[in-house]
Amino acid sequence: MTRFRLLTDAQWSLIDGMLPRPTGRPGRKFSDARTMLEGIIYRYRCGIAWRDLPAVFGPWQTVWTWHRRLAT
Repeated sequence: MTRFRLLTDAQWSLIDGMLPRPTGRPGRKFSDARTMLEGIIYRYRCGIAWRDLPAVFGPWQTVWTWHRRLAT
């Protein structure tokens, strides 16, 4: 599956430390922060509905949840 890369590695290195990290607690698998953030960027850049987000970003509900949590 092809990955969209909307952020350069230099841009990513600037914000990587500010995003949530896995806690180590048992439960659901922690989603990749870069993929989630790039899904959010893609959605705004294209002006699409959350449900139309390409599958390479994972389930749209997960990306939406990350967006909601990061926005507060």
